[in-house]
Amino acid sequence: MKKDIHPDYHKVKIVLTDGTSFETRSTWGKEGDSLRLDIDPTTHPAWTGVHRLMDTGGQLSKFKNRFQGFGLKK
Repeated sequence: MKKDIHPDYHKVKIVLTDGTSFETRSTWGKEGDSLRLDIDPTTHPAWTGVHRLMDTGGQLSKFKNRFQGFGLKK
């Protein structure tokens, strides 16, 4: 391996959104730095299976009203 071309690999503290933390090794930051996550496996819908649908500016309501009876035969 070539000398002085690889980044420093050191211990950092990872803090999850619920406040729990663990220590791992990374090239991010400096030795002993803390990395606070905004999204992690305890909160992200991809892992939790809980999806929240946000209605911004009534767009969802407008869509539902426009296509309320679309394709349905009574």
